[in-house]
Amino acid sequence: MHFIFATHNAGKAREGKALFEGTHHTMQTLADIGFTEEIPETGTTFAENALQKATFVYEKWAAQCPDALVLLADDSGLEVDALDGQPGVYSARFLGRNTPYANKKKAILAALDGVPTLGRSARFVCAMACCWRPAPGAPLCTLVVQDTLEGRIADAPHGEGGFGYDPIFWLPSHEKTLAQISAQEKNAISHRAKALRQLKAKWQEVTTWPHS
Repeated sequence: MHFIFATHNAGKAREGKALFEGTHHTMQTLADIGFTEEIPETGTTFAENALQKATFVYEKWAAQCPDALVLLADDSGLEVDALDGQPGVYSARFLGRNTPYANKKKAILAALDGVPTLGRSARFVCAMACCWRPAPGAPLCTLVVQDTLEGRIADAPHGEGGFGYDPIFWLPSHEKTLAQISAQEKNAISHRAKALRQLKAKWQEVTTWPHS
């Protein structure tokens, strides 16, 4: 099977490929296959966006793929309870898609100025979708799952690892931000890794997920 992860995000691509390390299977990303077309993202939920991305790229790319194709896509973001769940599905587009994450993080920290620790609860959410055809000409099969990583917003950015909002996402269980733990630790607990494990389990109910 040929796996493609529908993302242009370098951080997501790095994490997605790491999840396939140690198997005989590789994961390509949109950059790897030279896919530059803008992908629509018009859903109001993470699940809607993930499925929209997966099916869009599948229909565009399936004819060019000589092997059985499985298209994976995710939509993920940060929900801050004190901000009524914002930035949520607009996490990447918060303050504008091209706004640096340094500015996005500053805006969130400023909005939470004076909010006590217990009021700074937040979570990363990841919806992951996959689509494939079990046989040539068969209807497109789809699966969508969702998982979270609970934590809270730190008082200031800490750490150089990860990407996006990781430096302000505090993990009480580790007493560190997501940007301060190793990539291996993150790939064990992240919302994206948890969603992929859930997707594997559900897919095994209807087909066979490739083993190492």
